[in-house]
Amino acid sequence: MKNVLLVDASPMFREFLKDKLGVEKISVTVAQGNRDAFIKTISTLPDLIILEMQNDLGELFEFLTKKHNDPNATRIPIIAAGPSIESQKTAKLAQFGVVKYFAKPIKFDVFFESIGYILKIGFSMDPTPCVLGIHRNGNIIFIEIAEGLNREKLSLLKYKLAEMIETENMESPKIVLMMTNLDLTFVDASNLELLLNNVLAAQKVQTKNVKVLSFSSFTHEMIKGHSEYNGIEVSTNLPHVLNSLIDSTSSINVPDLITEKILMQESTPDTSSIETRFYSDKGALQDDDESEALGNVLRVALVDDDKVTLKLLEQSFKSVGATCDIFDTGTKFLAGINKHKYNFVILDILMPGISGFDILMRLQNIRSDIPIIIYSQTTQREDVIQALSLGAKRYIAKTQKPDIVVQKVVELIHGKI
Repeated sequence: MKNVLLVDASPMFREFLKDKLGVEKISVTVAQGNRDAFIKTISTLPDLIILEMQNDLGELFEFLTKKHNDPNATRIPIIAAGPSIESQKTAKLAQFGVVKYFAKPIKFDVFFESIGYILKIGFSMDPTPCVLGIHRNGNIIFIEIAEGLNREKLSLLKYKLAEMIETENMESPKIVLMMTNLDLTFVDASNLELLLNNVLAAQKVQTKNVKVLSFSSFTHEMIKGHSEYNGIEVSTNLPHVLNSLIDSTSSINVPDLITEKILMQESTPDTSSIETRFYSDKGALQDDDESEALGNVLRVALVDDDKVTLKLLEQSFKSVGATCDIFDTGTKFLAGINKHKYNFVILDILMPGISGFDILMRLQNIRSDIPIIIYSQTTQREDVIQALSLGAKRYIAKTQKPDIVVQKVVELIHGKI
């Protein structure tokens, strides 16, 4: 049996790895601290060491030096994970047997591919296309799932959610599962159960505080008929869901929450250990060469009756190498929507003839999963709420420059918002 030594792994990272490695019949030994790590290294002589690097590089190099100088341990390969570090430090780590360094948050498809290569085993990974994003606003956690239910990502969600609740000291977390782009059937039953069980497994999460946004009749029926999910509400109306989650004594206004905290949310660096977006999701998209790589995967439809706005948007997207198709009426867009596979649609609301609302309703009726970003002159709260309820991912006022629209697209691709 293969044996892996986990060194200084944080609780969520450790438990996830133990679960995943255990499925593959890999024995796991856990060590905490420099001395414990070295003792267990020479006593167990593991096939691989997985090390979560903390801030104290001096202590880390002390362990690496002792391991390197021991004739029995020197050849044991190491995979390390930690914060982003300079290339000189990465090169120094390589001198001590670190064969791969992963900056957090870790994309686990590549991570397990590296483990499998070292241990000469093949990890079973669910290939189901799935986009899973998670972010927090106050005590409400929004989990958005599109394309499909991937069991690897649903397993990651369990630990990502627990990590977020613990790190943010959330006393009464409330969960909104946004699955309006998923049309599930009975064949998805086990995956839907896995999703709900992993959400409820997080400490302090109660069924009464879990709301599901879905148009799937199967999702409604399964949750309603499952005793373990008693209290979970399934709805098609986001404002209703938010109203049900906000304490009646709170001064928070639902339209304010939608406009200021969901749609206008500023991105923040992800300092967690777990990434729910995989490397393969982006078609081998590289973070360090973002602008060049976007052109390989990004095709955008720009829909607006204002020719000046269209020109500015086109220039901004072309500056990052994206391909743009321009539509100056809603009619032309709907006629041409099937000619190409679009990664995003940038849509105005106020257009003569077929409005942005009309387009959102048409796309919702055909179960389109194309992400829509509204870029519009109107900032009326009712319009923002209606657009979001009809499936828009973000609402950006035209007081913001087109470069901000491009920035939000990039952030959505990288799972940062």
